[in-house]
Amino acid sequence: MNAAAELPPLGLYIHLPWCVRKCPYCDFNSHALRGALPVDAYVHALLRDAEAEAAGVHGREISSVFIGGGTPSLFPAEAIGRLLAGLGQRLPVATDAEITLEANPGTAETGTFRAYRDGGVTRISLGVQSLDAGQLRRLGRIHGPAEARAAASALPEAGLASHNLDLMYALPEQTPEQAEADAMAVIALDAPHLSCYQLTLEPGTAFAARPPAVPDEDTAFDIQAAVHGRLHAAGYQRYEVSAWARPGHECRHNLNYWTYGDYLALGAGAHGKCTRPDGGIERYQRIAAPRQYLAANDTLAARQEVPPGERVLELMMNAMRLPAGIDVEAAAARTGLGADAFRPGQTLAIEQGLLRDDPGRLQPTEHGLLFLNDLLACFLPEDSA
Repeated sequence: MNAAAELPPLGLYIHLPWCVRKCPYCDFNSHALRGALPVDAYVHALLRDAEAEAAGVHGREISSVFIGGGTPSLFPAEAIGRLLAGLGQRLPVATDAEITLEANPGTAETGTFRAYRDGGVTRISLGVQSLDAGQLRRLGRIHGPAEARAAASALPEAGLASHNLDLMYALPEQTPEQAEADAMAVIALDAPHLSCYQLTLEPGTAFAARPPAVPDEDTAFDIQAAVHGRLHAAGYQRYEVSAWARPGHECRHNLNYWTYGDYLALGAGAHGKCTRPDGGIERYQRIAAPRQYLAANDTLAARQEVPPGERVLELMMNAMRLPAGIDVEAAAARTGLGADAFRPGQTLAIEQGLLRDDPGRLQPTEHGLLFLNDLLACFLPEDSA
């Protein structure tokens, strides 16, 4: 067996950091655009870094590309097409690769989705968040319900392989009834994939500095139950903690994350993970500030080895987001460790009702999904337990 066959699958993440306005809940590396968007300079920088990334491929094809932000749909379709064509010249992108572009209703004209598809995009992820006008204002979004509906309705006509709509719940002063109604309105748009997130007040955000009146813990739990109930009734399958899909429309790129696959990273602040043929695993990060990223000859900001003693917990932090979990042998292969490395934590988690009683699979129970921190605590390294 060759080295490439033994290595994890490989994806590629590309970060486009600019947006029209920073949302008060957002803790991503995103920056409100001031002045002209440096389209050509940024595409050039991304392609320059793509050449350097070729060393981390190790004979594999890139099975998925995810262009996130920020608001990638600020970049014109021509530039995205030029970027993807340049990537194909520098990296082994599979001919059937899933290529996702994040877009916002306030920045993507409905007619541009087909142009993005013509440039190589196969999947659009649209940041709807809510169809309630008041909530959209509270969230600092630049679009209204009508724009969101128009953009979402245009996606099925663009000839894409799939698309996703984002929905947030447990919003400021939201009741379970309001959240359920909002979910039903988004479900009515009939997207093949929905990403559903509870609003959290992340450190360093405007909402953390000036917290809105979000639902208390019990109300948030009722809201989640109501939203999930509507999704299940509509035929969506929950395949990840925050992701629901019609059969065959699961996001390939995100599944690679959750199963501890590898991913190369391009763009300001992008994070990557790469497994070497010698069994070493390293994580790295690129310069986060867009101006510094553009000015640098070497955009690598940090690189660190993942010690074998940390890999079990790292894998579990990802794989336990999946209701289906992961095979023990697959977990052992992805970490480069033997299956015995997982047995103590697995035994303890089964005893606590957090994992299903299946020696060959690490699969959370419903209780384990609800109490993920307790589940992960079973796999803490001995020196940190």
